[in-house]
Formats: sequence, structure tokens, C-alpha cells
Amino acid sequence: MPTAALLARRCWRLLRGRLGRPASYSVVAWAALAALICGLFAGALASRLAWETSRPQPDRAEAGAILTEVFPGHDLSEIDTPPALFVVYGHALRLSNLKTVLLGDGGEYQESATGAAAFGAPPVPAEQIVTVARQRLREAGWRMYDPRVSSYTGCTDKLCATPLLITDTTLTARRGDTILNASISTQSTADATYLAVELHRAPPPAVVPAGLVGALLGALAGWLVFGWASRRTEERLVSGMVKALFGVTIVLWWLPVLLSAPLLLRHHFGEPHPAWHPLWEWLGQPTASLLFLVGAACALLALGLAAESRRDRSMVTLAD
Repeated sequence: MPTAALLARRCWRLLRGRLGRPASYSVVAWAALAALICGLFAGALASRLAWETSRPQPDRAEAGAILTEVFPGHDLSEIDTPPALFVVYGHALRLSNLKTVLLGDGGEYQESATGAAAFGAPPVPAEQIVTVARQRLREAGWRMYDPRVSSYTGCTDKLCATPLLITDTTLTARRGDTILNASISTQSTADATYLAVELHRAPPPAVVPAGLVGALLGALAGWLVFGWASRRTEERLVSGMVKALFGVTIVLWWLPVLLSAPLLLRHHFGEPHPAWHPLWEWLGQPTASLLFLVGAACALLALGLAAESRRDRSMVTLAD
């Protein structure tokens, strides 16, 4: 009976042969990296499309009812509603601002939120606002998360002659597909905000299955395309150039993932999250969309060389 190690070596040789590089020991690893990153990108795209099944962000009527219930006695009548589910600098994504997203400012592409704020000195101590809000949220069926408290030193005048310790408390709660984030501050200056509230939707149920299906199909397509290009360029003059272009693509596509995923993971464990960040943010997109575009251009050029290589060979055969 063949051992597991022998079976693994046979499978490895078979995969190398199928990829058109029977003598290469690294081609399977490169193909796996290509398939995995293609699967992640396809899953992110599918999950973004599935976000379109979400309900719109809370309108003024829904937000007003929640704010009145949770924060009675506070002037939160000025409710700001977003123009779309995802926005760039507060505006819906359009061709006019697509360049902003793709060429260096993609981090501003985020889920929108319905918001309201109260200004000036709080009518009651901030601790009382927090206590009442937590009690009302529980009574209304919201799932409460641990509050986060932070402090910093503020000033009561421009010269900061009298430093003042200011404490901010952040409340996070979820009910159904609606998430509430509220910040309550102990500041008391007339032009500052002592209470700010945002309401937004959690990812709809279709996001996870759509992402999984998209990831599987994308990974399969990535593996097949990599194998196709590898077989077409086996022992060709363009083989080195194609490998270099694919190598650049893999580096440019994986680098944002390796940088963003650990940061987001630490961020998630560092504070309450009723919902995970979208998959594309874990891939460093669209923050690093410029790297993605350059990598995509390299991949397309490599595929073009692979296709032209077989065409050139056919022409030479006919000439002979």
C-alpha cells in the first residue's frame, strides 16, 4: 500500500504536469496562490452584489422613532440621511467620483449611515444619558454590547488656561438588521457635540452564501486560467516574461491582503462589532485599488502573450 507521502508526491507531480511544468517544484504553489486570490476577489465582488438585497438605511421616520425612544429629552431632530447604501465622502458612487476611489482614495468608500447630533452643554450629566439609553435599549429588545470609554484633555478657551478632562462613552447595539452607534461626551462647550448617533444596516443574509459561491467559482476559474497560460507558454521564448508578469500580479494582489487582514482582525477584537467588515476591506480594497489595477494589467498582458504564443507556433507550423 502506498504511503500518504508517496500519494502526495504523485498528486504533486500530476498537478505539475497538468499545469504544463512537470519539472517545476514551485508551479503548484504559484497556481494555488493565484487561485486563492482570484477566489477572494470574486467572493468580495459577489458579496458586494448581494449587499443590494439590503434594506435602505433608516429614513427620517424610522430614525426619529428610534432616537425619541432611546434618547428622550435631547434635540436630535436634525436627521441626516445618506443618498445610497455605500458612499464616497458622503456621495453615492458615480462615474464622476470613481476616479477618486480607484486612484488612491478608496478608503473613503464605506457603508453609509443615518445620523443625528445634539450640540452644546448636555441637559443632564453624561453618565445619566448613558444609563437611560442602555435601559431603554434593553427594554426595546436591542442586543447590547459592552460600552467603550475613553478620556482626553480638552480646553474651555482658546488659550487652554483651564484644561478639562473629557470622557467619551460609545454605545453599540443591534436589533434585527439595524445597528446603533452612539457617542456620549462630558464636554459642555456651546459649539461642540455631546451626543452623536448613527444608524445603519447589518449585512443582509445573502452576503455570506453569495461570497462563498463566488469564492469557489473564482478560485476554480483562477486555477484553470493559470494552467491554460502555463501550458501554452511551456518551453516558449515568452515563458520567462509571462512568469515575471504573473509574479508581479501575485505580489501586487496579495500585498494589501497581508497588510490589511491582520489590522482588521486586531480591530475586530479590540472593540464590539455587531457585524464584520465587508470582505473587500479585508483584501485591502478599494484602498489599494491602484495596486489591484496594475496587477490586473500585468495579468492581462501575460494572458495576451500566452494566447499569442500558441498563435505564433501555429503560423510557424503552417509555414513549414
